[in-house]
Amino acid sequence: MKERLLSLTLRVRNLEGMLGFYQNTLGLRLEADPPLYRLFPEGQTFTLTLLHDPQAPLRPYPSVGLYHFALLVPDRTALGGLLLRLHQAGAYFEGAADHGVSEALYFRDPEGNGLELYRDRPQGEWPRKGPLMFTLPLDLKALVQEGKTPKTLPPGTRLGHIHLHVEDLAQAEAFFGETLGMSVTLRSYPGALFFAWDGYHHHVGANLWAGRRRAPEGATGLLSYTFRAPKGVAAGRLLDPTGAEVVLLPEA
Repeated sequence: MKERLLSLTLRVRNLEGMLGFYQNTLGLRLEADPPLYRLFPEGQTFTLTLLHDPQAPLRPYPSVGLYHFALLVPDRTALGGLLLRLHQAGAYFEGAADHGVSEALYFRDPEGNGLELYRDRPQGEWPRKGPLMFTLPLDLKALVQEGKTPKTLPPGTRLGHIHLHVEDLAQAEAFFGETLGMSVTLRSYPGALFFAWDGYHHHVGANLWAGRRRAPEGATGLLSYTFRAPKGVAAGRLLDPTGAEVVLLPEA
């Protein structure tokens, strides 16, 4: 998998709580340049930037905007260790799933932003009949046994994909499919579409599950994200269907 999704920026109100989660619990490193706080794993494979605004209203959940962003870890051992680490820290656990292409854990951070932690199966093991992705229960007991001990994010962690609450799937397909040149990788999931470059299972998910509810102006949550786009996709800055800024960098 090529590194496509490089960074993401969130507006936050409770800086202490958010740094406690991402820096102390998950183990990301910190560079502070107030009001910006940049977090990244060893190796700097991605950057999560927190823009601190103590007056920002909290984004209501669910509402148009971020559903979750997803951190991709190298293997099951790392994923199991993270499950133990987050359980130990009392993090808000939403659930887990076997998606065929991947195994995923779902959490929310202290301000309600969705966070997926996942590991990909080798592409040769992805489903070949029926939908590319599905949702089945994940054996958490086996995952914990593989993890053995609590672990923070490993150095090879990447920003794997982003999933958005949108108002209209046709609008999302026009943006991610036509403007950004991604392929639709799954249409059969109720109320959702999934998009990717390079034959990946998805770099972006979009769903209708929040209806048309909008957050107040200046609320906490997703502000922007950055892709290194494939050749043929023009570099620049655009607004996605949720109003977040998408920065497109040229492929090296």
